[in-house]
Amino acid sequence: MSDDAADTLAVEDCVEYCRTQAGLLSGSVETMSDEADALLDEIDQEMAEIRSRLETLPDEVEATETPSTADVPDASEVDVAAIEDLQAELEEKQLLVEAKQARMQAFQELAAGYTELAETLSSTVDDGQEALTRIIEFEADADAPVYFDERETMVETAAASADSGTE
Repeated sequence: MSDDAADTLAVEDCVEYCRTQAGLLSGSVETMSDEADALLDEIDQEMAEIRSRLETLPDEVEATETPSTADVPDASEVDVAAIEDLQAELEEKQLLVEAKQARMQAFQELAAGYTELAETLSSTVDDGQEALTRIIEFEADADAPVYFDERETMVETAAASADSGTE
């Protein structure tokens, strides 16, 4: 096997690595999207619950003609407190959805970056070492390791290799 064939193979391996990383990121986006959809469904259900409870409250909560007891809370006050609790939970879930959407956007952008890098490597790079260097630089610039919990990136491998070489 000639050096040219080995370099071409190495470049193709790098291209395949980039495509795999993009695919993994896209899979993560799909999972996050499903989770966000489930949260949105819960929000819809809670909104319906709040509407339902608001509709059951009396139209006017002002003073009544009958004497009230100070020790027993009015049923509408209890409903209002429960509705306020539901609203607080709803707002928390909305913040979670927004955070998931921001994270999904970041994952999509990194996946697009890997896809673009794969295209660039396959069309313009002939040297496997140069392809690997570009991947490592890309991952370092994009802080790629934070996106992969269960997979080591090339930049992490290179850093570990450099660390073990200096000890």
